[in-house]
Amino acid sequence: MSAIGGGTPMPSARTTQKIDADEAFDGGRKRFLGGWRRRWNRMARWQQWLFLLIVLAAIYYLPVANPWLITTEPGNDFPIACFQMAVYALVAVGLNVVVGFAGLLDLGYIAFFAIGSYTAAFFTSPDSSLIHIPYLWTLPLAIGIAMLFGVALGLPTLRLRGDYLAIVTLGFGEIIRILATIIPAARGQVGFKEVGHPPGTDASGHPIFAVSNGTPWYWLAVTIIVIILMLVGNLERSRVGRAWIAIREDEDAAEIMGVPTFKFKVWAFAIGAGIGGLSGALFAGQIGFVNNQKFDVATSILFVAAVVLGGSGNKVGAILGGAIVAYIPLRFTAIADWKYLIFGVLLIVMMIFRPQGLVAAKSHLLTYSRLISDKVRDLRSARSEPDEPAGAAVWRAQPEGAPVTGVVPTDIDKEGAE
Repeated sequence: MSAIGGGTPMPSARTTQKIDADEAFDGGRKRFLGGWRRRWNRMARWQQWLFLLIVLAAIYYLPVANPWLITTEPGNDFPIACFQMAVYALVAVGLNVVVGFAGLLDLGYIAFFAIGSYTAAFFTSPDSSLIHIPYLWTLPLAIGIAMLFGVALGLPTLRLRGDYLAIVTLGFGEIIRILATIIPAARGQVGFKEVGHPPGTDASGHPIFAVSNGTPWYWLAVTIIVIILMLVGNLERSRVGRAWIAIREDEDAAEIMGVPTFKFKVWAFAIGAGIGGLSGALFAGQIGFVNNQKFDVATSILFVAAVVLGGSGNKVGAILGGAIVAYIPLRFTAIADWKYLIFGVLLIVMMIFRPQGLVAAKSHLLTYSRLISDKVRDLRSARSEPDEPAGAAVWRAQPEGAPVTGVVPTDIDKEGAE
């Protein structure tokens, strides 16, 4: 290889061909994905909502259809497997607010999941000495208590960044699990049995939301996911979401530009903790049993893996990642004991070939981004049209055989008239 002026050596022909091939492949993939995105943006709003409603109806029908290609039976009940996928997806949406939007690495998210589960158990299980309330009331209560714990954790620790914050959150997750072990009221490994469930019975008198009936639990979880997605989507497109993205990209620059970074980081922690508590309460209600063995560090790492796998910063990607992380061990029971190794290798491969995840995050966050993109496209199309000669538009607008008025005749017109 030769060098120019003693600088960097020139690449060989084989290296140049490989670079060109890689660029061509990336360009083709971006054109393919960009074509779908442009087609979606050009659709009318009612068409987008109609498409989303069809997809949502298919999602609701999934446990009833039980497709043979993706079923988890006979190893695991498919409706219950669908519910667990929905719970993991909800967890990933909440953790995506912290990790994906605000850029805060939280390795102890399992703590808020445990807080929500124990909230449902404390107030509905007959093994608890506290006052008993209906199960549905425990859902907002779990959100509130988990948010309080999120604020309590964030206020003294969110001055930290990066690895230091990750270590603190990891320790917080372990503290919650140890407290559930040593506090007598939490009942340690004995746990709480017969955790409450939503009301209602079928024609035979059996509870609709029974432990063995995963379909209504799945429908309830999907409904909650839809509501949470609408709320989180509005936050993402608001001033709060733009502040989170600024903090994620460069916290120092955001603070210099006047963004109150500490306040918005606490908000991210609180909102993410609330969604985690809600998912924990759902999980406890369907399982019907809560003890300290269900909230270990390995499960918390799986939550983070779901967000990274699906696409950090993208709501749809987080749902997809959470569903995949829950589905694979349930579908392939023979390799369930190897799930941590499998997801570890999968994350390494993802970081090498697609670090942005299965569904990449949007590169812009503007409240009126759709309107602005339409205006820019119209301007580009107007500039790309060739300039018409003077009076061409008027000539084109006149009906055939009608006298033309308001146009100054050119020399060519005068010669033709003579």
